[in-house]
Amino acid sequence: MTLSRLDELSADPTASFVLIARDGADTVELLTGDVTDVDLLADIPLSIEGQPREIFALVPYRQVRERGFVAQDDGAPLRCIVVDEHLHLPAAGVLDALPMAPIPLRDEGFDIADEEYAAIVETVIAEEIGRGEGANFVIRRDFTATVDADEREAALTWFRALLAHERGAYWTFAVFTPGHIAVGASPEAHVVARGGIVTMNPISGTFRHPAGGATKETLTDFLASTKETEELFMVVDEELKMMSAVCADGGRITGPHLKEMSRLTHTEYMLRGRSALDPRDILRETMFAPTVTGSPMQNACAVIRRHERKPRGYYSGVAALFTPNTDGGHDLDAPILIRTVYLQDGELSVPVGATLVRHSDPHGEVSETHGKAAGVLGAIGAIDRDRVAEARSDADAPGEPRRLADDEDVAALLSSRNARLAEFWLNPQGEDFTGPFSGRSALVVDAEDRFTTMLAHQLRHLGLEVTIASWDEVGDDAVETADLVVAGPGPGDPRDDASARIARMREIVAARLQAHAPLLAVCLSHQILADRMSIALTPLDAPHQGLQKAVPIFGEDASIGFYNTFTARVEPGTVTVGAAEVSADPATGDVYALRGDGFASVQGHLESILSRDGIRTLERLVAHALR
Repeated sequence: MTLSRLDELSADPTASFVLIARDGADTVELLTGDVTDVDLLADIPLSIEGQPREIFALVPYRQVRERGFVAQDDGAPLRCIVVDEHLHLPAAGVLDALPMAPIPLRDEGFDIADEEYAAIVETVIAEEIGRGEGANFVIRRDFTATVDADEREAALTWFRALLAHERGAYWTFAVFTPGHIAVGASPEAHVVARGGIVTMNPISGTFRHPAGGATKETLTDFLASTKETEELFMVVDEELKMMSAVCADGGRITGPHLKEMSRLTHTEYMLRGRSALDPRDILRETMFAPTVTGSPMQNACAVIRRHERKPRGYYSGVAALFTPNTDGGHDLDAPILIRTVYLQDGELSVPVGATLVRHSDPHGEVSETHGKAAGVLGAIGAIDRDRVAEARSDADAPGEPRRLADDEDVAALLSSRNARLAEFWLNPQGEDFTGPFSGRSALVVDAEDRFTTMLAHQLRHLGLEVTIASWDEVGDDAVETADLVVAGPGPGDPRDDASARIARMREIVAARLQAHAPLLAVCLSHQILADRMSIALTPLDAPHQGLQKAVPIFGEDASIGFYNTFTARVEPGTVTVGAAEVSADPATGDVYALRGDGFASVQGHLESILSRDGIRTLERLVAHALR
C-alpha cells in the first residue's frame, strides 16, 4: 500500500497499468494486470475459470459496428486489463512522486487546416442536416505534435498536471499498455450501472472561461443561448433513446446542473433507470454518446464515415471499469473518452470535435475546436497558457474559485429550462403498464431512428404490449397480425425513390391502409402517409431540429417537439383531403397530423422531452386508430 509500487511500474517500460482519480476522491487508484485484446464486448472476460474478475477496458469507437452501424476500421483493439492489483494511493503522495519537468512539443498543429474544416462544416450543414439526415453531428479533427521525451515520463508528467490543476473532471486518468498510452480528464460519465440502477450523464454546451475566470454575467449570457439550450435538449433526447432500450422504467431526468471545470463550464442532465441487463449489454446498447457523435445515432455514424478524414481510434469511445459486486454480478463505470491525449510512436494527438446544428457558424465551430484543444493542452501544461486565450482560466486566479452553480440567479435560470420539458420524463414513471389499451399489441417499425425505444416505452405505459422491429427485418406476417402498427420516424428524404428503407416503409403504410388495419405513422412515416394521399411534400426553409412548437391537433393545441426537414403541406384552411381529416398550420398549411378510418399520423415526436403534451396526444391518436 505504498508508493513504491508506482515507482516500480513507472520504471518498467513493459508494465501495463492504469491510474484513476475520481471526482471528489483524495486517493488515486492504481490498477495493474495482464493485457488481453478481445473482438466483442461480450468477450470481455468478467469471469475466468469460474471466478469473477475486475476488468478495465478501453473501448474504441469502431465497436459501434456491433450495433450494425458503420465506422472506419483502424484496428484499434478492444483492450482489457485483467486486474490483479487495485491499490488506493494518497493523492498528495502521488503528486510528489510524479515528474513535473515541462515536456516540449514540436511540429504542432491541426491535421486539417481551419479553412478546410470550415468547408467540411458547411457541407455537413447543407448536405446532411439540410437534407434531413439528422438533427446534429459531431465532426472531429486532431491537434498533433511530436514528442521527443520518453512517452511514459511525458504521460506521467501530464497526469500530474491534471491531478494538480484540473477540477470537476469525472475521471482523471492515465492508461499504459503496449503501444497505447492515453492521459485525460473526462468530464462525462457516459454510463454507470450499480445495484441495478443505470445512470447516464448527457453534457452539452461549452462555455470557455475568459481570462480571469468565469463570472455570473458571462455565464448568464451563455445559459440564455438558444443554441446551447437546444443542443442539450437534443442530446438528452438521444440518450433517453438508449435508456429506454436498457431500462424497464425508461429513465427519469434530473437537472439541469452545471459542470464547472477549470477552463470550461458545461450544462448537464442526469438520467436514471432500472435494468437487469448484463453490464456488457448495457454498454453495447449505449454506444456511444451523442455529444460526440450526433443524432440520430445510426445516421450520425454514417455522416462521420462520410466526412471525417481518418478513423477515430478511441476518441468518443469509453474507458470501462467492470467491478464484481456482492450480488454476483458486476458494476460498470464508463466515462467517455474525450479531453484525452494519446501517445503512440512519439506522436501526440488530441482529437476534438464541434457539434454542428442547423444554425452553426462554420468559423465559430473552428474556434470551438481551437478552444477545446487549447483547454486540454493548457491543462496538461503542454502549452504556455498565455499563448492561447482559450486556455486561460479561473485556475490562474488566486484563491479557491467560486461555484457559480450556488448563485440563486444562475440556479433559477437553469431550472427554468425544465418548464419547456415533458413531465412524463421528469417524474418517476414506475413499472405499472396498465393503461387504456391493455390487452392490445403494437408493432413499432424502426426506420433507423431509435426514438422508437422512447415511443415504445410510452405505448407500454398506455397498456400496449409492444415489439420493436427494424424496417429491414420485419416480415409481412408481423405487419399483418399486429393490433396496431406504428410506422416510426427516421432520417432522409421521404421522396427518395432510390432508398430501400423508404420503399419498405411505403409498403408497410400501404399494407395497413389497404387492410383497414390500425396504423399510427410518425414523422417520416407521416410524410410517407401524406404522400400516398397525394399531399405535397416539400423541404422546410429551415430544418426543425429540436424545435418546440404549439400546434393544433384536432381541436386541441399541443406543445410538441419537432425534428423534421421536410413537411407535408396543403393550402391554408384545408381540413380534409379525400377521406382524411387534416390538422395543419392555418398560415402555412404545414400538416401536423392526419386521421381517418383506422389510421392517424403526426409530424412531431410525441416521445421527445420537448413534447409537453406528448403522452396525452399519443393516447388520443392511438385511440382513434384503434377505434
